[in-house]
Amino acid sequence: MSAGAMLVALGLEAVFGWPEAVYRRIGHPVTWIGAAITGLEARMNRPGPLRTAAGGVVTVVVTALVAAAAWVLAQLLPAGWLGMVLSGVLAAPFVAARSLHDHVAAVARRLAENDLVQARQEVAKIVGRETDALDVQGVSRAALESLAENASDGVVAPLFWGVLFGLPGIAGYKAINT
Repeated sequence: MSAGAMLVALGLEAVFGWPEAVYRRIGHPVTWIGAAITGLEARMNRPGPLRTAAGGVVTVVVTALVAAAAWVLAQLLPAGWLGMVLSGVLAAPFVAARSLHDHVAAVARRLAENDLVQARQEVAKIVGRETDALDVQGVSRAALESLAENASDGVVAPLFWGVLFGLPGIAGYKAINT
């Protein structure tokens, strides 16, 4: 996938994100991947000596299926600038810049309003730690740490794998990362 397609993906995702109306109607590709993982895990995650191997099989199967589906879609795209734009459109759901911005901006807004209680509630949506005792600096630090970590997982890495291996790369990365 070209850098141009990745710029299209990043631009579309930054401007539109994944609209709530679309999410309500069809969900999101990453939630589809998560549902596949959950379904396979429910069938294969059994106590015993093969538990780790089963987890590896689930990882490989889901990643291969997602990457293969993305490869098929990529093969159906026309050549030239239209194919590049469509490739970017298909890649956009696998980039999470808008969601990341919106969550961190909500924390910043609450802090700017001097509403520490609400800021704690907002930051709790993006961190995996207890937030009730955080002071202003703690909330800020937690939001920035989450921004740094999730920028890597949600923006930089997907774009990297998309440029390197095209639509199968970005989709496969999200499957592994989910």
